[in-house]
Amino acid sequence: MNGKNKKISSKKKLDKFYIKGPTRLFGKVRVSGAKNSALPILFASLLTEFPIELKNIPKLKDIENTVKLLKYLGAKIKERNKCFYVDTSSVNKFCAPYELVKDIRASIWLLAPLLARFGKGRVYLPGGCSIGSRPIDLHIKGLQELGAKIKIENKCIIARTSGRLEGKIISMKKISVGATLTIMSAATLAKGTTVIENSAKEPEIVDTANFLIGLGANIFGAGTDTIIIKGVKTLQENKSIYKILPDRIETGTFLVAAAISRGKIVCKKTCPNILRNVILKLKEAGADIKIGKDWIKLNMHGKRPKGVKIYTAPYDGFPTDMQSQFSLLNLVAKGKSLVTENIFENRFMHIPQLKRMGAKVKFTKKNTILCHGVKNLFGTQVVSTDLRSAASLVLAGCIAHGITVVKKASYIDRGYEDFEKKMQKIGANIKRM
Repeated sequence: MNGKNKKISSKKKLDKFYIKGPTRLFGKVRVSGAKNSALPILFASLLTEFPIELKNIPKLKDIENTVKLLKYLGAKIKERNKCFYVDTSSVNKFCAPYELVKDIRASIWLLAPLLARFGKGRVYLPGGCSIGSRPIDLHIKGLQELGAKIKIENKCIIARTSGRLEGKIISMKKISVGATLTIMSAATLAKGTTVIENSAKEPEIVDTANFLIGLGANIFGAGTDTIIIKGVKTLQENKSIYKILPDRIETGTFLVAAAISRGKIVCKKTCPNILRNVILKLKEAGADIKIGKDWIKLNMHGKRPKGVKIYTAPYDGFPTDMQSQFSLLNLVAKGKSLVTENIFENRFMHIPQLKRMGAKVKFTKKNTILCHGVKNLFGTQVVSTDLRSAASLVLAGCIAHGITVVKKASYIDRGYEDFEKKMQKIGANIKRM
């Protein structure tokens, strides 16, 4: 075997988690910044020519890829102690090459700021997790309604505008976080007023809007179903540090980890008021929960959780990004329970893997599963198919009897910062090779 093949083999080996269970998880976890805020905010930095400073950026594979992409376009970015210093005044390229976007779904957010500030942009169709259809038609339609001319050639989106984009009333036919962010970003520098009707209400949209408002954007109604943007010609210099919101999905994942292991955890540096539905479901499952300004404490008092009915919906409904973790909770809980996935059609791909570990579950509809809770899962080799399925399989390994090997572990690196270290800190017997 030559040196190159050895390197490839080593990478494949490192792309596995080895977990020994069962373990009861106890301790404290410091929650990182929200990936789903950090990504659109980094892309929105292209809207201003002034340097900006961003705090609480998580160290993730998607963030790393985004930074590479912005640097390729000409941006200057420095990182120090989770602070990013971003200067896009020297951006001189307007095409995102395939090699830099193939692994990151969020790259579609590059198009709007390039169009709004420079009047042109080219982006290859984005990649990312395989959790179902996430069409970009709403992004494209929104930009076209603002005056952009767009065509797709050889899987590349080519967009232009003559002069500034122009504000319009845009009624979204379907609630879309991604498209809401795209239209809001583009409308920031458009002429006149843009109204986004049926907009998504996620906290990460509010976070992105607040960042832009700090730069002089006129955005009203973020967090409601109608967002109004009064366009400005240019954004101003931001003299303060903008701090990214805590990650609500990371918080929820660690709370579930403690719940399914009958343990106890304190999530620090988080934001309880954006986790209302997750907290309510954990209480319904039997968890004793206490809440502070920036912390959540969960204690199961050694008891097995009870099954809960889950029905995913746009915010402020139950988040689809927590469905995999709660499916696992139901599969080891007392009683029978239903889980219905309404956002992504392929988000039950972790279920066959959990069945290999002894879970009892069947589909009652294409988007609904009936969970029969079992007392024990058993370690085996499983394969993660996306970010959240990887998290649920790792948590399953922590409570399963014996050794669990989770292949394609690198999915975790797309959305959880220092995941192994944080799991080890609360008692998990987990390692990569």
